[in-house]
Amino acid sequence: MRILLIGAFTAWLSLAMVTPGHAQKIDPDVKTLVDGNTDFGLTLYQRLAQKDGNLFLSPYSISNAFGMCYAGAKGNTADEMKTTLRFNLGEDRLHPAFAKLIGALDGEGKKRPFQLTVANRLWGQKDYGFLPAFTKVGSDHYGAGLEEVDYAGAPEAARLKINGWVEQKTKDKIKDLIPKGVLDNMTRLVLTNAIYFKAAWVNPFEPSQTKPGSFSLADGKSAKVPMMHSNNRGRYADLGTFSMVQIPYVGYQQSMLVLLPKKKDGLADVEKKLTAANLNAWTKKLSTHIVDLKLPKFKVTAEFKLNDVLKEMGMKDAFIFGKADFSGMATREKLYITAVLHKAFVDVNEAGTEAAASTAIEVGTRSLPPRATFHADRPFLFVIQDYRTGSILFVGRVANPG
Repeated sequence: MRILLIGAFTAWLSLAMVTPGHAQKIDPDVKTLVDGNTDFGLTLYQRLAQKDGNLFLSPYSISNAFGMCYAGAKGNTADEMKTTLRFNLGEDRLHPAFAKLIGALDGEGKKRPFQLTVANRLWGQKDYGFLPAFTKVGSDHYGAGLEEVDYAGAPEAARLKINGWVEQKTKDKIKDLIPKGVLDNMTRLVLTNAIYFKAAWVNPFEPSQTKPGSFSLADGKSAKVPMMHSNNRGRYADLGTFSMVQIPYVGYQQSMLVLLPKKKDGLADVEKKLTAANLNAWTKKLSTHIVDLKLPKFKVTAEFKLNDVLKEMGMKDAFIFGKADFSGMATREKLYITAVLHKAFVDVNEAGTEAAASTAIEVGTRSLPPRATFHADRPFLFVIQDYRTGSILFVGRVANPG
C-alpha cells in the first residue's frame, strides 16, 4: 500500500480552540508572497516526484535563497526568475515581504515552545566590488550579511567555511551541502539559506505502543517497520480516494498533515492533485474526530542539484553564461548561476519532529560539471507549513520507512 504523508505546518486545533478558518490575519504582501511560494514549491515537488523513492525538500528555503539572488537580476533573467518562482510582487514590495515573513517564522525574539529558525548569508569573493544596492537588500531584508572568502586563491577553504556555517545553523543535520569540487577559482558568490525546525507533538505517541508493523509497498511487497499508535481527538477528513489527518505540534502554530491513499498504488494520483488550491480546500474539510492513528517512525535525507528542473520550469537565462544578467550584483564580469544545491533532513518519532534544510546558489563565470545526489526510497508525501503565514517550509515523500 502506498502511503501519502503531507507534513504541513498548519495547526490541529480542538473544538475549544481557534480553527484554521480563524487564523490570525497576516500582511497582504506576505500572503501574496506565501501563495506564490506555495505554488512554486508544490509545482517543483510534482516534477521531482516523477522519480521513485523517498523525497523531502524545503520549498521555503529555495524561495528564500532565490529572493536574495533575484535582487541582483536584471532584464529577461529577472523576468524568467519572477515567473518561475511565482514572485507576484514588485521588487519594492517583494524583499520587504520576505523580511516580514522571516521575522514571523523566526518569532521576532519571543520565547516559544518549539524551535523554528531561519538564517541567510552571502559569501562573496573578497575585494570583488559587489554593488552596495545589492548587498543592502541582503542585509536589510534577509539578515544576510556579506562575508568575504577567497574563491580565487582557496576555494576548498571557502567551501569548508560555508558548509560549517550550514551545519551550525541546522544543528549539524545538514552536512556537506556543497560537495568537494563544486566551488573553484571562478566562483564569485554563494548565497545560502538554512532553516531548522524542532517541535514536540501536542499528544506524544507512547513509546510502549510502538510495535513492529507491516508497511505495504507499491510493488506489492511489504516491509516491517516500527509503527507508532495513538487514540486522540483530532481533525480528520475523508476525501474520497484518500483520507487526511492533521497532527498538531506543541504551541498549535504548526502541524503535520498526513494524506493516505485508499488504494495501494494510489500515491501518484494524489500527488498529481497536490496544488496550492487543492491543499487549501482539503484542509477546510477537516473536522474533529477521535482518530485511531498509526504512523511509522521514519528518517529521510535527500539532496538535489536543481539546475535542470528549474530550467524546465522556465528559468533558463540565469544558467547560461553570456545571457544571464546579474548586473545588479556586480559589473566587472559576466555572472551566471552555476549550481543550485539543496539538502534536507527529517526525523519523525514518538516525541515529535526535527527537520532541517539548506539551499546554496553558486554564482560564477563558467559552468561546472553536473553533480547530484538523491537519497530516496518509496511511497509517501508530506508538507510542513507554518500555520500563521501559510508558508510551506518542507515537502516530502516517504516510500519505505524501513
